[in-house]
Amino acid sequence: MRMIGLDVGDKRIGVALCDPMEILASAFTVVEREDAAKDIEAIAGLVKEHDVGRIIVGLPRLLEGGIGTQAHKAIDFAGEIAEETGVPVEMYDERFSSAMAEELLRKAGKSHQEIKEKIDAAAAALILQWYLDENAPLMNNGMENEIL
Repeated sequence: MRMIGLDVGDKRIGVALCDPMEILASAFTVVEREDAAKDIEAIAGLVKEHDVGRIIVGLPRLLEGGIGTQAHKAIDFAGEIAEETGVPVEMYDERFSSAMAEELLRKAGKSHQEIKEKIDAAAAALILQWYLDENAPLMNNGMENEIL
């Protein structure tokens, strides 16, 4: 099943998609925020276009783990997306995703402008990849000690 990952900000929404086997998340696009209805419509369109079966929304927890203003905004947005699409939505801790995305883009030799353009989608890809890694089925079907 394909999943979509969202890094919901006040100005932009970073979007990532995973492959149908749920192994690899990739940065996909950035949706520039306009108003709530258009933002929801844009994400719902991507969900439908890519036959998405689950939506993972980054939850920007406070450093100590609590829920602040930005987290409440993300939770509200996730609820609206779930209602509009009918697709299951899960929240996933996104602490440090933007900082890590920026560092990865910088190490990849991206310019300041490229980082600015790609950071939200890259952060969404990290959030989705962390979710995939944490929820991956055991690949060896219990045969870790078998000699083939």
